[in-house]
Amino acid sequence: IGLVGANGSGKSTLVRMLNALLVPVSGEVRVDGLLTSDRANHNRIRETAGMVFQNPDSQIVATSVEDDIAFGLENLGLPVEEIERRITTAARRFGVAGLLEREPHWLSGGQKQRVVLAGVVALEPRVLILDEPTSMLDPCSRRRFHSLVEDLWRGGATIIYITQLMDELAFADRILALDAGRVVFDGRPRDIFSSDELLERISLEPPLAVRLARTLARRGCELSPVPLTLSQLAEEICG
Repeated sequence: IGLVGANGSGKSTLVRMLNALLVPVSGEVRVDGLLTSDRANHNRIRETAGMVFQNPDSQIVATSVEDDIAFGLENLGLPVEEIERRITTAARRFGVAGLLEREPHWLSGGQKQRVVLAGVVALEPRVLILDEPTSMLDPCSRRRFHSLVEDLWRGGATIIYITQLMDELAFADRILALDAGRVVFDGRPRDIFSSDELLERISLEPPLAVRLARTLARRGCELSPVPLTLSQLAEEICG
């Protein structure tokens, strides 16, 4: 699920409520049937819905990568053997096994983000919330991060992905657009990318592939359906 909207539209507030970092001042939020306003539910809620923030430094709490991945597991009170197993599995999965003894704050932005992702996924959440996780990454690190997230999705996890970059949402099953705290769109990526009026309202623009396809159409080369990704665009042109 992609979650989009202009700055201040309520995206981060919404997902923080799903993780019980915030609770509503009126009404209620339930995660897997658990009330977020009940502090006794918070650990179970965070086991269900893990969260990765925009800035990895805000989530790194330990002086070694190994201890940082272990932090959340220890808070759950898991046996030492289980903690060690999960650390090993997560570190290998996200390519940080060789960094376990390193100090996280000396790592690159991409390495830090993978450490944070390893720590969250080690908790084995069924829902993974990503709040603009690639905004501080270079293009190469961004592609690697997307590949890791796609693997998690294919493994059965539900992904809630906040981004201002529409290219990152072309593969989403569903997109929700917020404006001033209200849902103004709920549907397929193709439908929102084709609505210039809505995109202008929420201060976003279509993916690069869509913009290029429109340029080609104006020059007499119309592609149908309009490709959403550069790889789809290349296939349409070369095919």
